[in-house]
Amino acid sequence: MSIAAALIPLPVLLPTLGAALTLIVGRRPKLQQPITIGTLAADVAVTAALLFLSDREGTLALHVGGWGPTEGGRGPLGITLVVDRLSALMLIVSAVVLLAVIVYAIGQGVRDGDDRQPVSIFLPTYLTLSAGVSLAFLAGDLFNLFVGFEMLLAASFVLLTIGASAERIRAGIGYVMVSMTSSLIFLLGIALVYASTGTLNLAELAVRATGMPDGTRSAVFAVFLVGFGIKAAVFPLSAWLPDSYPTAPAPITAVFAGILTKVGVYAIIRAHSLLFPDAGLDSVLLVGALLTMLIGIFGAIAQSDIKRVLSFTLVSHIGFMVFGVALSSELGMAGAIFYVMHHIIVMTTLFLAAGLIERQGGASSLKRLGGLVANPLLAFMFLAPAFNLGGIPPFSGFIGKTAVLQAGVRDGSVLAWCLVGGAVVTSLLTLFVLARVWTRAFWRLRSDAPEGELVRAAPPVLLDDIGEVAFDDRADVGRMPIGMVVPTVGLIVLGLAFTVMAGPIFGYAERAAAEVLDRGEYISAVLAGGAP
Repeated sequence: MSIAAALIPLPVLLPTLGAALTLIVGRRPKLQQPITIGTLAADVAVTAALLFLSDREGTLALHVGGWGPTEGGRGPLGITLVVDRLSALMLIVSAVVLLAVIVYAIGQGVRDGDDRQPVSIFLPTYLTLSAGVSLAFLAGDLFNLFVGFEMLLAASFVLLTIGASAERIRAGIGYVMVSMTSSLIFLLGIALVYASTGTLNLAELAVRATGMPDGTRSAVFAVFLVGFGIKAAVFPLSAWLPDSYPTAPAPITAVFAGILTKVGVYAIIRAHSLLFPDAGLDSVLLVGALLTMLIGIFGAIAQSDIKRVLSFTLVSHIGFMVFGVALSSELGMAGAIFYVMHHIIVMTTLFLAAGLIERQGGASSLKRLGGLVANPLLAFMFLAPAFNLGGIPPFSGFIGKTAVLQAGVRDGSVLAWCLVGGAVVTSLLTLFVLARVWTRAFWRLRSDAPEGELVRAAPPVLLDDIGEVAFDDRADVGRMPIGMVVPTVGLIVLGLAFTVMAGPIFGYAERAAAEVLDRGEYISAVLAGGAP
């Protein structure tokens, strides 16, 4: 077995083994933490190696158990794991974000309902989430893509409801119901595909789908779009997200916002470009992208809580990615891939900064915040990713948006021009929304906030007789632990590196886009037998 083949399953195996080990030492949380960090650090190293190898050698495929293509011409019978430039890119960015967020979470001290009891299941569940993310990006067949999604669902529900407050349970139930609906629709699509083609392997399906009747191909693709569109939060399938994400702890919300929706976008890219490139639903995707942009940003304008503002903004910017995918051009796809990378980093950073704002100010509602500019570091940690998300030149957000807009202009259709106009309006309104957060939370005095008097800015005082907090159950409100600051600043630096290294990174995105749209290399790598 080659080195490349040995590395391919590790992004799934390492977190899975790490989760098992952290469960074994569940009664020793101080031991769980280095195991988790070490596992995710090793995952970063492995995915970096896969990024290098896939860019140098092309698409890599591994048929688990040796159940590869048969001599009779049938495709792989067992599990196939595939790494091309797109999946390798998603793996490395996700691994870096997952590592940064867990350092932040450990610095914050993740707790359940009883502050005296560490959540022993948090770290194993988090590692399970990491394994599910990696499996979704590596899956070379629809069934294991479904398994990856279900791993995400199971882990997400646990993470979303940590603390067991009534608000989190309600949000968790809604999230699970929507996710289960998405999974059932995905299963329906899998059944239709297997009935029509007799295979679930992506490469073999890409070949056989060309023989499907046009109507059948479009209908099956529509089913997948609905299932994946729910996971990606594409309008009108996005109403669940702003009600689910803001209730979770800051690090959990950051991971969900940064990565989980992009798993849905990744699945849309695979279905659109690999399986059904001629399904004839590009116009539907373009309309969905336009509505996602506008409805999302209009929703953000109406919010007064920072987490809800960011959640609606997250929905809005999914539209940019879908726009690039739906154009079916190399520049549009490259812009979408670059924007996915940028958005994972920037949205994660903003939600981590929101967690620090809530910790420093004692609230996340703009009606209660003010005067935070007195903390220059906190101001920087919000302003830098906000500029990036808003697309201020020369930040990476501007580069990704410019590529997508150029692709829309080159397309030249009326619908594409509508998307260009909608994207410009969305960018301007994004700047307006973030500027409003900045002026209210940072520049104005807390005494000028409508409900500023409801938040005590002074540190809590412990009662001497019983040792409990007098007016707040967090004895460290207002402080910023180094374990929370360092990963946030690290992600900011990484986001800025996307600007400094924009040329090489966008060049990689162009190569990934060409590989995705060509399909030939992916199909031949899988059906030729995979890695030895």
